[in-house]
Amino acid sequence: MTSPVIEARGLTKVYGHDAQTAVRALDGVSLRIAHGEHVAIMGASGSGKSTLMNILGCLDVPTSGSYRLDGYDVAQMDEAQLTVARNRLIGFVFQSFNLIRRTSALANVELPLAYAGTRPRERRQRALAALAQVGVGDRADHLPNELSGGQQQRVAVARALVGRPAMILADEPTGNLDSSSTRDVLDLLDEVHDAGRTIVVITHEDEVAARASRVVRMRDGRIIEDTGAPDPQPVATGATS
Repeated sequence: MTSPVIEARGLTKVYGHDAQTAVRALDGVSLRIAHGEHVAIMGASGSGKSTLMNILGCLDVPTSGSYRLDGYDVAQMDEAQLTVARNRLIGFVFQSFNLIRRTSALANVELPLAYAGTRPRERRQRALAALAQVGVGDRADHLPNELSGGQQQRVAVARALVGRPAMILADEPTGNLDSSSTRDVLDLLDEVHDAGRTIVVITHEDEVAARASRVVRMRDGRIIEDTGAPDPQPVATGATS
C-alpha cells in the first residue's frame, strides 16, 4: 500500500521552557493525508495552523510526536537531508510569492532544479513546460515587477510544480490578490489537483477552503473538525474557545 503523503501523530509544539510562560502552539495533533487529496487547514490567528504548516513543510520540528513525509521519518533526517526533502518532496507557494526580484520568471522556476543538480538544458525545458502549464509561458523572460500579482503567483505555482513534488503546500496563496486573480489562482490549483497532485492549503478564507474536498479546522492548537476525510479522523475533545 502506498504511504500517505502526510502522517503526523500526536504533534506538540511548545515555545519557551518556563512552566508559567511557555506557549503550547500545538497540542496533540494527528493528521493523515493521502496522495491526491485537496485539503484546506483553517483557523483563526493563534489557532496553530501556521505552526503546523511549518512542521509539515520541514521548516520547524515538533517538541514531541512523530511526522512521516511521503513515508520518510522526518525526525531521522539531518539538516542536509531536510534541505533535500524540502526541495524534492514539497512545492511551496507563499502569500508573498517569494520570487527573486532581479531574476526572470524562467530563472525563478528553474531554481529548485538548480539546487537539485539538474542539468541546464533539462532544467530550462522543464521550467518552460511548467510555465506553459500554468498559463504564463509567454512571460518567461519577464521580471517579477513586470508581472501582475496573479501572474506572479502563477510563476510561484510553476516553481512549486517543476520538481514534481509529493505535495504542494500553499500558505495563504491568495492573500495578496484581488478577487479576479484569486479566482484564477484557485482555478489553477483545482487543475493541478485534478491532474493528481496533492494540495494542502493553509488559509483563513472560506472561498479558498470551499475549493478543497476536505477541511481541517484548528483552534487552540488542536484539530476540532475534519470534514471530508477518507477515513474517520480522531478529533481532540475539550478544546476551549
